[in-house]
Amino acid sequence: MGTMAHRLRTISGLSLVFSVACGAAQPAPEAAPPAPVASASALPPAPIQSSVTPVASAAPPAPAPVAPPPPAPVFRIAEGISTPESVLYDEPNDRYLVSNINGKPDGADNNGYITEISPDGKVTKDKFIAGGVGKVKLDAPKGSGITGGVFYVTDITVVRKFDAKTGAPKGDIPIPGSTFLNDLAVAPDGRVFVSDSGVKVGEKGFEATGTDAVYVIEKGKVKPIAKGKELGQPNGIMVWEKSLLCNTMASNELYRLDEKGAKVDVTTLPEGGLDGLVSTGDSLLVSSWKGAAIYRGKLGQKFEAVLTGFKGGPADIGYDSKRKRVLVPRFMDNAVEVYDLK
Repeated sequence: MGTMAHRLRTISGLSLVFSVACGAAQPAPEAAPPAPVASASALPPAPIQSSVTPVASAAPPAPAPVAPPPPAPVFRIAEGISTPESVLYDEPNDRYLVSNINGKPDGADNNGYITEISPDGKVTKDKFIAGGVGKVKLDAPKGSGITGGVFYVTDITVVRKFDAKTGAPKGDIPIPGSTFLNDLAVAPDGRVFVSDSGVKVGEKGFEATGTDAVYVIEKGKVKPIAKGKELGQPNGIMVWEKSLLCNTMASNELYRLDEKGAKVDVTTLPEGGLDGLVSTGDSLLVSSWKGAAIYRGKLGQKFEAVLTGFKGGPADIGYDSKRKRVLVPRFMDNAVEVYDLK
């Protein structure tokens, strides 16, 4: 969810809005009086020209490049999907779990839900977990992950826990001082990392709160591993080679956090408004709202677009490692699309 001044619609999505300054029109200068015309008898005969040189005229401006549409998806699901922010590939159970905000990104309305989809494009459980059903509390779910049989999902200022098999609630972990928990990543040792993008939804879109941070949950206890505005509104996070990678909403940076929580190996991507971050094994995939694209590359090297034309934002993407597919939540279009990645 990456600078993005505005991702709101009627349900207050995360659409980017750019301001354009328009100057007042200036009156046209008065036309100069026509020059006197000499009489024909006073003019010498015109020489005969063997050729005529055309008068150069200004070429019309080239049209702005238009991003090509993405290729046809393997499948697209729209029915029952509402403001999808994240798609997680649950490899052990071979399923896709979609976080549906179903309202405002920071709305405590208890109507968020998780949809379960099979890799063949069928909705197996339209509301695997649903806020307001039974004892479930779920407002605006975003990033998620599974470890130790527990499904973790960020929810504004709380990390919710559910049984990964049944969806039954298993408690909450509040993150003190946070304002907009976004992505979530799990480590092989069971630690859970979450990002706080440090924003709130205002009248004109996202407004900075200054709570930018990345936290770790270890054995139920929460502690920050990095805090500060220099994090650039951290969004997508991923455990990578015993380190943590992070991208940003407020810029086009991808970086690694070292053991002291400092930014290192800062890598610049073609466009900003960054959101999802996943590994394909030999490279990284990063989704960009501003670029309306998904970029592929390696930390410290050049990133290039591999899928384009996602106007309205590709949010927190997932990756099906078994089938080499990119799982794209179309936040503004209320749909989930799945693409083969060559």
